Amino acid sequence: MNIPILFEDGEALIVNKPAGLPLDRPRKGGVALEDFLPDLRLGFAREPLPVHRLDQDTSGCLLLARNPKAHKRFCAAFEARVVSKRYLGVVNGPVRKESGTISLNLLKTSSKYGGWRIVASHEGKPAVTHWRKIAEVDGMTLVEFRPETGRTHQIRVHAQKGLGSALVGDPIYGDGTGAARTMLHAVELTVLREGKPPIHAVAPLPEDFIELGFEEGMDLAKVWDQKEEDAGE
Repeated sequence: MNIPILFEDGEALIVNKPAGLPLDRPRKGGVALEDFLPDLRLGFAREPLPVHRLDQDTSGCLLLARNPKAHKRFCAAFEARVVSKRYLGVVNGPVRKESGTISLNLLKTSSKYGGWRIVASHEGKPAVTHWRKIAEVDGMTLVEFRPETGRTHQIRVHAQKGLGSALVGDPIYGDGTGAARTMLHAVELTVLREGKPPIHAVAPLPEDFIELGFEEGMDLAKVWDQKEEDAGE
């Protein structure tokens, strides 16, 4: 398995995490991100450390810190919500509006037989996701998400409850059909740094998105700006 590097400097890496690769070792064993960390040292004494989390199925931009001090600063940036994150997801159905904001509190629940999942509940933690419709193909909709908060399964639940349909392939909040994995891709990540250029990367559109009919030549760096311009006309 190849893990492309999208950004590299003395304190940070952004890698394009493949779909299906978990960050933590599964209980039943198998490959995990930690298996690749020695190769991602790239001459440094320490292995890089993940700063945030992506679900096993989610592909795209994952920030790694190359030393403990940088890891602490980057974690603080995520906690302070000064990190810009952009995702692409394929919703299993049409989306009527062009854009909007979903604000639904999220709560983790569990049961003996169903395991754990996240539900929308006024008792949960605040969660806010901004979204825009990008394209529609064969009844599926490519949506761009900008989460303001970073709750577990936030985009997946907000798609289901806020847009009316779960993401294609989602086995928990949808019916799990239409794709081999939950169709969610962390397309862009930006972290501002005091006295230094921002950490920034854009991850290419994955092949399984293209196989569903979404445009291979899409300029991912300009999608959001173009949609904003269109909305203002």
